[in-house]
Parts: sequence; C-alpha cells; structure tokens
Amino acid sequence: MQEVTGSIPVSPTIKYLYFNRLKELHHKTWNDNKERKNLKKIQISIDQKKILHIPSDTQIAEVLKTGDPGVFQKTVAAVVNNQLVDLQNVLNEDARVSAVTTDSAEGMDIFWHSTSHLMAEAIKSLYPRAKFGVGPAVSNGFYYDFELDEPITPEDLGKIESRMGEMARQDQPFSRSILSKKDALLLFESRNEPYKIELIRDIPGDSVSVYQCGSFIDLCRGPHVPSTGCIRHFKLLSVAGAYWRGDERNPVMQRIYGVSFPTQEALDEHLRLLAEAQERDHRKLGKMLDLFSFQAEGPGFPFWHPNGMVIVNAVSDFMRETLHRHGYQEIKTPLILNESLWHRSGHWDHYKENMYFTEIDESPYAVKPMNCPGGLLVFNNRPHSYRDLPLRLSEMGLVHRHEKSGVLHGLFRVRQFTQDDAHVYCTPDQLENEILLIIDLVDEIYRAFGFDQYQMELSTRPAKSIGSDGMWENAENALKKALERKSAPYQLNEGEGAFYGPKIDYHIQDSLGRTWQCGTIQVDFSMPERFGLEYTGADGRKHRPVMIHRAILGSMERFIGILIEHVGGAFPCWLAPVQCAVIPISEKHHDFARQVVRILRDADIRCECDDRKEKVGYKIRDSETRKIPYMCIVGDKEAAGRTLSVRKRKQGDLGGMSIEAFMGLIREEIKGRKNH
Repeated sequence: MQEVTGSIPVSPTIKYLYFNRLKELHHKTWNDNKERKNLKKIQISIDQKKILHIPSDTQIAEVLKTGDPGVFQKTVAAVVNNQLVDLQNVLNEDARVSAVTTDSAEGMDIFWHSTSHLMAEAIKSLYPRAKFGVGPAVSNGFYYDFELDEPITPEDLGKIESRMGEMARQDQPFSRSILSKKDALLLFESRNEPYKIELIRDIPGDSVSVYQCGSFIDLCRGPHVPSTGCIRHFKLLSVAGAYWRGDERNPVMQRIYGVSFPTQEALDEHLRLLAEAQERDHRKLGKMLDLFSFQAEGPGFPFWHPNGMVIVNAVSDFMRETLHRHGYQEIKTPLILNESLWHRSGHWDHYKENMYFTEIDESPYAVKPMNCPGGLLVFNNRPHSYRDLPLRLSEMGLVHRHEKSGVLHGLFRVRQFTQDDAHVYCTPDQLENEILLIIDLVDEIYRAFGFDQYQMELSTRPAKSIGSDGMWENAENALKKALERKSAPYQLNEGEGAFYGPKIDYHIQDSLGRTWQCGTIQVDFSMPERFGLEYTGADGRKHRPVMIHRAILGSMERFIGILIEHVGGAFPCWLAPVQCAVIPISEKHHDFARQVVRILRDADIRCECDDRKEKVGYKIRDSETRKIPYMCIVGDKEAAGRTLSVRKRKQGDLGGMSIEAFMGLIREEIKGRKNH
C-alpha cells in the first residue's frame, strides 16, 4: 500500500492509525490458492439470478467478473444486501450482490463524486494551502468547494485538468478506511483542514469513513470507482463563489464545477447539449424576446413585460378551461393573513424562516407562502354534505417565500410566484379514484405543452412531520394503490414527503433530456384535523374529509422558464406573443398591410405590421430571430388580389393564399393548441 506523500506532513501516529486500517482492506486474492482452500464456502446470488459458491474473503469485483464482461466494464460499485459498497470490499457470508453501472443514475453519481476527489487531489497538489469543504455529485456533474487565498480563474481550469489527467494515468486506487472520530480529528488537524474537522464533529456516532486517492485523503461515505484510471474523460466548466454550508453568515469559498463520463463520445455529446442549453437559457431568451426582467428594486421578483404577459395569460386561460372541464371551481384567497392562521396550519413551526411578516392594526400578519390555509377557510365557510364531495377548488395563487440571494436564478428560483394550486376534499372512499383522476389530468396538461416524457416519485413520511401513524399509513397506501392501478412506474423516496403528508412528484423531461420537478399530488389527513373540517355523511353523522393538495405546473414562473428553454423561445402558435408579422414590401403596400392586420386582430390573431423603412430580407430575418410563427409578405400582386405570401417558421415559404384561407389555417392551429 502506497503511503500518503505531499507537502503537508502527517504524524507517525496518524500514519499508523490510518494506513494499518487501509491495509485491512487488502485481503487474500484469487492467486492465493493454497490458503483459499481452507476458507469456508459462501453462497452468493448475483442479480437474483446466478448462484455462486465461493470461498469467503473474496473481493466483490472478482465475483462480478464472472458475469457479463460488458456489464462489468461499466461497473463502478455494488449493492450487497441492499447496501451500496466499493468493489474492493470482501464477502464473508451469504449475500445478494448486484452491480451498479454507469448506465444508472446511481452509478453516474458515484462516477462524478469520484471525479470530484480526483479534482480535489489535483487542486491540492497545485495549491497546497487549499482547505477543502465538500465535493458532491450533483445533477449532471460535480463540484468541490475550497478555501484559498488566491482566486482561481477560468484560465486556471486547464492547468487543473492537466494535473487530473496525470493522476488518472497513474491509476491510483481509491482506498477506504473506518476511523474513530478521535483518530479522524487528529488526522485532519494534522492536515490543517478546519472544514473537515467541523463536519466530523457534526457526524453522529463514534466513527467515520475516509478515502485515500494518491496523496489526497478525504472524509467521505463513498463508495468510489476502484481507481483514478477509470476516470479519463472530464471537463471543468466554471468557477463560482459559495457560502460554506450554504449559510451567508459563513465564509465564501471557491467552487469549481465539472463533469465527466466513461467515454469521450458521451462527454462530447454532453458538452454539445450544454452549449445548446446556454443558447436556450431562459434569461437570455427572456431579454431577447422582451418577455420579463428583474430590477434592483425588487431582487427575486420578476417583472413581466407585455410579450411575457401574453404567455402568462395563455397558459392561465388554458389551465382554467381544462380545470373547468374536469369539475374544478376557482377561488381566490387573500395575500396576507393573520399570524394565528399559520400557527394553526403548522407553517409557523415548520416554515417560518421562509416567510415574510407585517403588522396590521397592531396585530401580526404573514404574507402567504402557500395557498392551502386560505383554501381551508373557504371550505369551512359553510356546512357540507357527502353529496357535495368530491369538492375540487382551484386557485392561481400568488405566494411569497424568502429565498437567500445566493440561490436566486432567473424564473427558476424567485421570491414571488404563482402556484396553480388546487385542493380536493373527498371522502376516504373517494380518495383513490380522485388520485387516479388527477394522474390523468396531469398527463393531459403536460402533453398539451409538449412534455411527453416524465418520471414519477413517491415520497413517504419524513422525520419531521405532523399527524398520526395511521393517517400516514392510509395516505401512503392510497397513493401506492393509485400508481399500481395505472401501472405507472415510479421511484420510491423514503422519508422525503412533505411535513403534512406523502406525495407523488412529477419530473418532466425537456427537449435536451433534462428533468425538472414540477407537479405534485399530496394526500393530507392532518390539515383537515387541524382546521376541524367536517361533512355530514349519509348516516347523518359528522365525518372528516380527506384533503388532496395538487399542483401541475408547480410555479407558473418556473414552468414558463422551463418552457422557454424547452422550445428555445420558439413558442407554438397558440402561446407565441406575436403569432403573425405582416411585412409590406414597400411603403405603397402599407395601407393593405394594415388592413390585413386589422382583419387578423378582429379574428383574435395576435399580429403586427412591420412597416419600418428596412429591406424585406432584413424584416424576414428579424421576424425569424424573434421566433414569430408566421410571416405574411404583401406586395403589388398580393394587394391587387387581396392575398398573402405566407412563410412559416422552420418550414419556409408556404406560397400564396387568400386572407380567409390563412385565417382558417392559423386559427385551426391556435384552437388545436398544436405544439409544432
């Protein structure tokens, strides 16, 4: 086992404690035939199919090598009896083993996290005074936070990449050791790593795991790829600042983001998609298309411009029409409500750090972060019978949440947004069917916006929650049964539910393959209890209704941001701020062009006349840049015959047609809400 080397000394005591434990991982190998004959045999099930009887003390990697060579080449870790472990671990008892490959999200997280360690080792070798925070895998890559007196610039990333390449070619093993917290503190004190020491002190229990990669030692749960030789294709993307542990009261650290893939082809494709994503950035397109802005006077509060309001209203109108067909009634509740309501709802105890407060008539009030409590008051305003249920109440409710300035990000993370909320009140017997109806509704709405692919997650009771065990069990079972009846594949997230109930979350996939969490279905037995909701049953007695919280778009602002990037600003005709540009060839055609505009506007078609003193080619290119779906060019021929020369975005020239024929064409497209 190679010892740690580097510019920071390690005491002999630490070396003894650390490396003796690392050596315990290196057991007898397959070549040790003489000694292995005396070891007991154990039974190993691989992927619940193949059964092996092998000597104990066998490395997991050796077991998985007996399977498909193609699968083993992609294997980065293993699951043994439901526990994620390194391939270097040994098996000493009967076990169920399965490979974790880079074809899975779990496998790529391990691959990216291992690359973050490789990057940290390269940074440490280039900048010995660097002190490290955390370096997790994140969506589509990894980052590492570190403290360093000198700033790292984008120009420095190439130098760090080169050092990473050298270390990858050295094929350094990732080696794991379990240390007592006392020993771990001694180790990281000797290496002058104050942030690691802080993390160790916050970890429950008496021991921690550490990993060595070359000269770099890190506090880490693991697992990791077997060695740095597995990591050959990577790219460091950017440098940013980040508060230690996300707290603005803490020091600002430097953060380097990067990405890696098992093959150069996969890396190249990812970088291509990143470049395309930058071109589709909703902040860039929002400015170019004059949709919205953010002002210094209201950080985190979007200002919608006329073009943007067209989209907001078109989405809102579509949602209202669809919900009306599905039996929803719309309500509107106040923006500010008395503090006592938020104590009653539980938000005061669980959410107050994210709320804004004010005072009215010397009494404390809060700006609503959620619409639910106001909706409950509407339900309780009059008595209900079982004949009234299910009662489906929707609200396009404006809410405010205090987000730290460091996490604000365009329309994706704001402090004011509109939720397409709805609350369904039903009897326990109606619950499962109502969930099924919502699942169908969500599918219908996502497809209308061109999101044909999405993933579903079922999140169960978190550690911090309200309500009885029985309530939670009933709620979780109702969601599971509905998903099973729909034969809907879903991922189970244990302990990730809302504090008041379990939920189904929807992750939609955009045109670049990225996923976004949007919709949610949450079953709530607790809030009706807290607010004393009742209905009179067929037996004449009072009963407690079940409440379902439901949002589909999630946040109107965030959903529109996602939609902008999904379509690259080229909205389908029914959503486009300007659906048609009428372009006169010369000044003598202005009158006819304006007549056409009036006719189209009378038919509820959003159009404008481009009568600027510019060449026709320039006007056509400008309309294409503005991503207007249709252009109608008019000249002598068109004015004489009252026709239009029609061009369609992405398709080009459609030829000449009468005004009436064009109106029929575009109105059919708008009415059908086509997405092409």
